[in-house]
Amino acid sequence: MEQKNIPSFWLSTFDEVVKFLKKNVRKGHLEVIGTSAGGRPIYAVEYGLPRQGKGTTTFSGSLGFGDVRAYRGPDHKKIVYLGMAGVHGAEFEGIVGMVNLISVIETGKDLRGKEWSEISAVAAQLDRLILIPIVNPDGRIRVPLRMEEYRGTDHTVAEYLNTGGKPDGTITGWPQVKEFIPFDFTSGNFPGGYPNDAGINIQHDDFFGKRQPETQALFNLTERERPDLILNMHTGATYMIIHRPFIEPALNPALEQLFRCVQTGLALHGLQNTNDPKIEGDPGRAPLSVFNLDGALNLHCGALSVVVESPCHGYSMKNSNGDAAMHTPEMLLDAQLICHQEAMKFLVETGGRSGWTPGRKP
Repeated sequence: MEQKNIPSFWLSTFDEVVKFLKKNVRKGHLEVIGTSAGGRPIYAVEYGLPRQGKGTTTFSGSLGFGDVRAYRGPDHKKIVYLGMAGVHGAEFEGIVGMVNLISVIETGKDLRGKEWSEISAVAAQLDRLILIPIVNPDGRIRVPLRMEEYRGTDHTVAEYLNTGGKPDGTITGWPQVKEFIPFDFTSGNFPGGYPNDAGINIQHDDFFGKRQPETQALFNLTERERPDLILNMHTGATYMIIHRPFIEPALNPALEQLFRCVQTGLALHGLQNTNDPKIEGDPGRAPLSVFNLDGALNLHCGALSVVVESPCHGYSMKNSNGDAAMHTPEMLLDAQLICHQEAMKFLVETGGRSGWTPGRKP
């Protein structure tokens, strides 16, 4: 089940990631932002200076007033980027990407030794950068593999590890895995990597009720940091793609511009179905998300929070021609880093939330 000859840059397990962070984070600050339902630490790496001071009202109040600066505070023009991965424990690609992004920020190179001068340059223009490699350590530890074996177009093992199943091998599957939250650990079924140790899929927590500690950690962090942009890295696409979140309508123009920037960058590097930016960068391609963690984060702190779905290293989906869309581990890592690079460039060039929704006119 485990891939042989795992590349040295592929750090995906909880223990590997924590060891890497403690050994290699020097320019940034390593913080435990919360504790999972299973009692495990949730680590974030922070670069730059946080916002100073507070606004005069709630986020909702600022929308009613017509000026989000009243919530964001006196340094509302600061641009803050937040990247997170591992909300679902069997989705490894975003975790690997986040670890390698931290390596680039720290050293200028990913763990292959490849330089990313554009990432280094654009990251230096951000006022604040926060990266969370594993949001759901419970789910990640439940799937004790570093890397799955590649199985062509056969997705059964990957889906079993992710969504769970019965002892006879019957897969729960997607979206059926979302029908019963919390997961019943007394059922004798395998829960997969989706839920935490309380059985909750954090992506679909009870956001207005009793929130899970992982969700509360994100809420506390985003209330403090008031990020402009959040990338929530997941796995489950033929080619990497940004989903259209359930958010304030006022942020849709920014979302569409972000989509164009990221998907165009991926296309130009041969990481989409075609190399045509007009086709791949069309925001009309963005799948529409239901209300979930990203919508909740938007309504909590005003950030543009998006799911980014990656292809899986364990199998290939078929493209529009009916061919297997094969992505090597190196291609998957390139896609992760290009996505972050283009998203950061978008944020710097557009000025963040204060630029997307200008305040009231005098």
